This record gives sequence, structure tokens and C-alpha cells, in this order.
Amino acid sequence: MISSPSSVAVHRGADATLSIVVPLYNEAENVGELLRRLREVVTGLSVPPAGWELICVDDGSRDGTLAILLAAAALDPHLRVISLSRNFGHQIAATAGLDAAHGDAVVLMDGDLQDPPELIDAFLAKFREGYDVVYATRRRRAGESRFKLLTAALFYRTIRRLTNVSIPVDTGDFRLMSKRVVSALRNSRERHRFIRGLVSWVGYKQTGIEYDRAERHSGRSKYPLSKMLRFAIDGITAFSEIPLRIATWFGFLVSAVAFVVAVVEIGIRIFTGYNLPGYTSTIFAILFLGGVQLITIGILGEYVGRVYDEIKGRPLYLVAESVGSGLDADSSPSAAPLVR
Repeated sequence: MISSPSSVAVHRGADATLSIVVPLYNEAENVGELLRRLREVVTGLSVPPAGWELICVDDGSRDGTLAILLAAAALDPHLRVISLSRNFGHQIAATAGLDAAHGDAVVLMDGDLQDPPELIDAFLAKFREGYDVVYATRRRRAGESRFKLLTAALFYRTIRRLTNVSIPVDTGDFRLMSKRVVSALRNSRERHRFIRGLVSWVGYKQTGIEYDRAERHSGRSKYPLSKMLRFAIDGITAFSEIPLRIATWFGFLVSAVAFVVAVVEIGIRIFTGYNLPGYTSTIFAILFLGGVQLITIGILGEYVGRVYDEIKGRPLYLVAESVGSGLDADSSPSAAPLVR
């Protein structure tokens, strides 16, 4: 039975608990420093939480990330490690962590330390003021190429114009969410996930905090150009039908142009008797109309493909191993495969 997010009790005072969710993929060089800084941040919070947990989701890493996490979990009761059966992608790994979180406030962040854990204290201050979502807005982005900065700026502004939800520009997944927002996300199980869009769609009281994004602590970005394009397409198609409408408008425009050209050629034939040579214009018309048709079919295919993925009904992810209980005192470590 699905619970209503509005019925979820959210504690904001001294009895509030905190969950920190970090999806990780091949971040062995960063994990040690990440865990150290997170412990320092939580122990130094201006208002300590009643309880806290750190949920690290290993998204099928091929380096030593999982081994480091398991060794750390054996020494730290606050740390919970969830190992997925394979690499499902960043957004799905983040979803697995949110599904496991039990805190009244849940912070989602990346593991490359570009998102500073020190911002969590400011997140919690806004949470105690009554905000259900506190997102981090990037004021500056250090260590990134001009191409990356340009495409990121274009992506955020394009998706803001095309989608039917108000997604703040220059914000990633680094944010705090209340328990009822996380509960709403658990009820939204679409496969092509765009978490920052889903959070905006959920609504409730939201605010932003500006920060300067640092360079990666070490390693390389896990988002090459191909993944960035896929992510952009997922974000647009998940929250907008405008590409379908553009295809329709484009079809009307091409039809209008074709009609005008036909009228002109008929007029020339009637009033001058001159018959225009047709090879060039015919080839141009065929190529142009063929290109328009392929673009339109491609747009339709993106939406049909998403419908196909949804109706298969497969679980979003498989858990190979879960170690540590975090805030869930009733759970015990398990190596049995879990599905969600």
C-alpha cells in the first residue's frame, strides 16, 4: 500500500534525524576523504541531529570503492553500504539510496567532493525554518572547460523553457529534502529518472543556497558528452511534450512552404509557359522532406521507447548486498538480492 506523503510526520526540532545519501561509481580515490569530511561536518553541526546515517550506494564499481566502503562500515555504525548488482546509472543509484533513507532530513550529494559537505549545516538551518527542499545553486564552477560551462548553462536554460515544471537553473542533485518529499519520490517509479525535475514537480516549500563548486578531489568525471546528452534528453522528455508539438508545427511549416512553391510553379507555367527544370528542386524537396520525417520519427521514437520501458515493469535496481542498519534499528545486514 502506498502511503501519502502528506501524512508523513516531519520532525524539525531537536528530535530530527539526518540521512546523507551518496551514490558512488569508481570513486576509490575519493571515498576516504569523503567519509572523513562527512564525519567532521556531522559532528560539528551547530544543531546536532538526534541520530544520523550515511548511506553509500556502490553502483557496480570496478575499482576498490566497495572494498573501502565495507571496511569503513565495519568500524562505523553510522555507515550503511548498499551494493547494486551492476551499474544502473547515477540517477538509479541515488534512488536506491533515497529508498533506504530514514531521516527526517535527507541530503543527496555526489561523491567526488565537488559538492562541499560543509554546506549541510546551512541546509539544515533552512530545513528548521520550514523548507522541505533546500537546493544548492552553483555560482561558480572551478576546474571545468569552457565547453562544459557553455553546454551546462545551455542545458539548464533550455530545460527550464521546455518543461512544465519550474526547475531552478544551475542546480544539480546536491540538496536537502524532507521525509515527505522523499516519500513522494518513492511513489514515483519511472525508469528514466531526472531527480531534480521530480523534486521540483513534488512542490512544497523550496529555497536555494548559492555556493562555489570546487574541482573534483581526484579522478575523472563519470559524465562524458554522450551521457550528458542522454541525461538532457531524459530530462526534457520526462517533463515536457513540447518536442512533439515542435514536430507537429514543423510539419505544418513544411506543408505551407510546399504549398507556396507549388502555387508559384503553377503560376509561372500558366502565365509564362515556361517549365522550370525540375531535377534540382525535386532532389532538394526529397532530401528536405526526408530529413523532416526522420527527425519527427526520432522524436516520436524517444517517447514510444520510454513507454515501452515503463510497461515492462522491471525493478529499477537490484541490491546485491546491504551492510549496516543506519537509522533502521530493525534491519540487519543481508547479502540476499533485493529488488525495488
